[in-house]
Amino acid sequence: IQLVESGGGMVQAGESLRLSCATSGFTFSSYHMSWVRQAPGKGPEWVSSINTAGQSTFYADSVKDRFTIWRDNAKNTLYLQMDSLEPEDTALYWCARGPYRSSWYPPLPTGQGTQVTVSS
Repeated sequence: IQLVESGGGMVQAGESLRLSCATSGFTFSSYHMSWVRQAPGKGPEWVSSINTAGQSTFYADSVKDRFTIWRDNAKNTLYLQMDSLEPEDTALYWCARGPYRSSWYPPLPTGQGTQVTVSS
């Protein structure tokens, strides 16, 4: 399977970024998908998840009302719109094939990640 994240970058607090995750090698529409992030010196944090049809979503409290997840099953692509970014959002962001779980371990399949850096 292949998951390729893009859209990260360096922004100032309050600005926005849109992450994309292009997938191949599996039936995208059959899997829940997630975004997970890891900040320097911290463990993985589940950011958001979405069900197969895109009708049910989960958001971590830290990003609720600022981030929006959606998917395009016709394009096999997952998205994350990040608004009102804060320095605390600085992290490496991965898309992951699978639903939200209470623990990241064992890890889900992910891509290489895309770095998001937010300056104050």
